[in-house]
Amino acid sequence: MKTSAVVFAYHNIGVTGIECLLQAGVDIKLVVTHQDDPEENIWFGSVAELANRHRIPVITPDNPNQAEVIKHIADLQPQWFFSFYYRHMLSPELLAIPPRGAYNLHGSLLPKYRGRAPVNWAVLHGEATTGVSLHQMVEKPDAGSLIDQQAVAILPNDTAHNVFLKLTPAAKTLLDRCLPLLLTGSIEPKPLDLAQGSYFGGRKPEHGRIDWNQSAWTIHNLVRAVAPPYPGAFFDSSGRRFFLLGSHYSGETALHSGKVCIYWEDGHFYADCADNKRFRIEQLSCDGIALDHSAFKAMNGDELLLLND
Repeated sequence: MKTSAVVFAYHNIGVTGIECLLQAGVDIKLVVTHQDDPEENIWFGSVAELANRHRIPVITPDNPNQAEVIKHIADLQPQWFFSFYYRHMLSPELLAIPPRGAYNLHGSLLPKYRGRAPVNWAVLHGEATTGVSLHQMVEKPDAGSLIDQQAVAILPNDTAHNVFLKLTPAAKTLLDRCLPLLLTGSIEPKPLDLAQGSYFGGRKPEHGRIDWNQSAWTIHNLVRAVAPPYPGAFFDSSGRRFFLLGSHYSGETALHSGKVCIYWEDGHFYADCADNKRFRIEQLSCDGIALDHSAFKAMNGDELLLLND
């Protein structure tokens, strides 16, 4: 009998996961995904479109744990569940359905960065490495035994988007390596030591607010963690909202010692910070309008926008 599965999936990782399962010869009985949110910047691939191309049935329930959804999935008698960047937790009733188990691909090196938005949190904390982990699904989020991992580097000026683009091929490498072993029962799961890890919740646009009392490196990490296609890092000054939509850090000493400020130098904006270090601002906007030097000077009335007065 051909190996069968129900797949819960979304985003680029969801597309890659389904492609790897199909390549491994898995009969996907159903894909459960999300309807795109019109308020979200949809920059990633469509799981629904991929499933439709392969004539795989698709459903998009608001809650996969509803009784009618559980019954529908149980009637399909899948041997396996796979979850690839699906955003809802699956109930114990759902997880009990597949006799061969349920497995999730998570965007961190578990047990670190369990929970939501793991890439953004890893960049925010200045990590040099992250990756993807395939693990057993249990009722507690990202807590089941580990099957395999694949690491990727986070460079000092990578944005969260840059890192996510690295995770997609890393997910393929991981799945191509471990799926054959998993499907034949030739791999032994390893329990996670959750005490050695961390858990983080979801992020909201307000979490992008800049605290100018922090160091240049810390603020740079926030900017790159929420840079487009995410909402961006921001601060308010004189009733106006400024967004920093990209940054570059190289450990340079601040130009204006003792001042926290934004200014223009040699064709770029810079931010001098409280630790007497600075970073380059790749794109600065105010109230939705991208600023150049002349617009900044006309708006500010000075060459410096002071941020610690």
